[in-house]
Amino acid sequence: MSTLKLYGRAWCHLCDDLRAGLEPIAAEFGVAIEWIDIDTDPALEALYDELVPVLVLDGVELCHYRLDEARVRGALLARA
Repeated sequence: MSTLKLYGRAWCHLCDDLRAGLEPIAAEFGVAIEWIDIDTDPALEALYDELVPVLVLDGVELCHYRLDEARVRGALLARA
């Protein structure tokens, strides 16, 4: 089963917004969301730093900064 990986920061309001918009979509498709705080890993912080939040499914970046609902739904439908 695939997991949506949401890379962000604990203090990031855009991260909170993206997660709030993503939760009903993930529930609809029965997919888990894995929250990953980039500030706990120097490599992730270097990779994503100012791009957060970043949403990844099966190694493919779906969106960053804001939720791209159409792209997320399309990716979830394609893997079903």
